[in-house]
Amino acid sequence: MKWIVALLSTLIVMGCTHKVQVETKEPITINLNVKVEHEIRVKVDKELDDLFSDDSELF
Repeated sequence: MKWIVALLSTLIVMGCTHKVQVETKEPITINLNVKVEHEIRVKVDKELDDLFSDDSELF
C-alpha cells in the first residue's frame, strides 16, 4: 500500500512543470566574431593525372 502512495505522489510531482519567461523591451543580440580558415589538399595519383590529362573521350 505504501508503494502505491509513493508511486502516486511521484507521478503528481513529475506532473508539475515550471515556466520561465524572460521579457525585455529590446531584442537580444548575440555578436559572434568568427574567423574561419581552411585548407584543402588533394593528392592525385600520377596514373589518374595522366588519364585525365590525355585527350581521351571519357566525358
